[in-house]
Amino acid sequence: MNPFAATEQRIDVTRRKHPAFPRAPAVVVRLIKRLHKHVQDDANALLKPFGINHPEYNLLMMLYGSADNAVTPSELAEAAGEKFANITRLTDRLCDKGLLARSGNAEDRRKVTLSLTARGDALIGRMLPGISRLLDRETAALSARELEHLERLLKKMLSGFSSYAG
Repeated sequence: MNPFAATEQRIDVTRRKHPAFPRAPAVVVRLIKRLHKHVQDDANALLKPFGINHPEYNLLMMLYGSADNAVTPSELAEAAGEKFANITRLTDRLCDKGLLARSGNAEDRRKVTLSLTARGDALIGRMLPGISRLLDRETAALSARELEHLERLLKKMLSGFSSYAG
């Protein structure tokens, strides 16, 4: 059974009522939304025992993936695709949990650097095996070639948004 059939039927009804409604883009966008919900739910279930949620995990991984485990809040917001106000809220929580640290810049006191603490680094080390298995499971229906093709297509779609800088 197609778990997306009810959504497709609703899109088709919308097209009958409004023939100019773009079916293919609507299906793709709604599929992405559905996938996002599954990814969030699966990740949150896996991360709950570690005391963090998916948005917090994403920020930790942005820091972990930087050369020196440190970035500015603006760089973090851009890399994570989050609004700056949300970055502040999330980083406050991660700092309270001892996973991130804030430090000032000697050259520019207005500039703050966020860095992964030893505790944050250790948490990532404990989470990564499960996250790796989850990612493999979530993409198991696709071949390596299909994953590469999907990556190219999604990047192409993303580049069409004016707010995406790279």
